[in-house]
Amino acid sequence: MSVRPVLLWPDPRLSQVCAPVDGPVAGLVDDLFDTMYAAKGRGLAAPQIGVLARVFVVDVTWKEAAPTPLAFINPEIVSSSAETSVMEEQCLSIPDLPMAVSRPETVTLRWDTAEGTRREETFSGALARCIQHEQDHLDGRVIFDHQSPERRAELEAAYAG
Repeated sequence: MSVRPVLLWPDPRLSQVCAPVDGPVAGLVDDLFDTMYAAKGRGLAAPQIGVLARVFVVDVTWKEAAPTPLAFINPEIVSSSAETSVMEEQCLSIPDLPMAVSRPETVTLRWDTAEGTRREETFSGALARCIQHEQDHLDGRVIFDHQSPERRAELEAAYAG
C-alpha cells in the first residue's frame, strides 16, 4: 500500500480509454484508497495514478462521517435517469478549479467487487455524481469535457494560469 502521485491534466494518459481488468487488483485498490485519502479526495480512478485499468474507488462520506469506501472494478453504467442536476465538481487531476457539471441524478452501475463478485445497484445523490465522475476517467474524459467550447476555453486558460 502506498500513496502514488496524481497525474495532472493535460497528461495524455487522462485522455485514454482504460482496458478491462482481468486478474487481482487488491494492491491497486489499496493504493487508490491511500492516494485518495492523502489527497483529501472523494474518488479516484486508476488512470489518475497512471494505471490504464478500469478501476476506481470512492468514499463520499469520510470527511463528515465514518468512512464508507467502495471499490469498482470493470464498472459500466447500465442506465441513468432522465432527471439531471448541475453541481460544482472538483477533480484531483485539475486541482483548485471547480466547475459546474450537469449529470443524471441516478445511475445504475454493474461492476465486479475486489472479491470477484459481479454486482448491480442503483445510486443517487453525491454517490451517483462521484461514480459518474470517476467513470468518466475510465473513458478518457475529464470535467473539462462537460463544458461548452467557450467555457472550456475560459477554464483551460484559467488553469494554465
